[in-house]
Amino acid sequence: MRGLNKVQIIGNLGRDPEMRYTPNGKPVTSFTVAVSRSWLKPEGDRVEKTEWFNVVAWERLAEICNQYLVKGSAVYVEGRLETRSWEAENGQKHFRTEIIANEVIILDKRGRAAEEDLGEATLVESPSDEPPPVT
Repeated sequence: MRGLNKVQIIGNLGRDPEMRYTPNGKPVTSFTVAVSRSWLKPEGDRVEKTEWFNVVAWERLAEICNQYLVKGSAVYVEGRLETRSWEAENGQKHFRTEIIANEVIILDKRGRAAEEDLGEATLVESPSDEPPPVT
């Protein structure tokens, strides 16, 4: 039986995207997305919780995300979850779970997207299977 690894989130960028290149020249862009939810406690108090997601886009999608997204942009992101690990210089092992994006939709007009009057723009690209460089 085949498995399913699919993630869909809607939220706001927590910082401007950062684009870099792998040693073989493939562009990769990373950014964070904050997704908030709120609910009422039985006592009537409103509670809000924000989850932060690390998102990675590859190749043409990486270039487009870097070009049009800015901190605060509202986005829909679809992709798969992937966890990578690395060992620090001091020998400590680190883990990071990321969304590898294969679709990004800009949901508002902010920053560079507004300047070019994209409106609601869909950014779609097949992701690379190559892991991002460790920073």
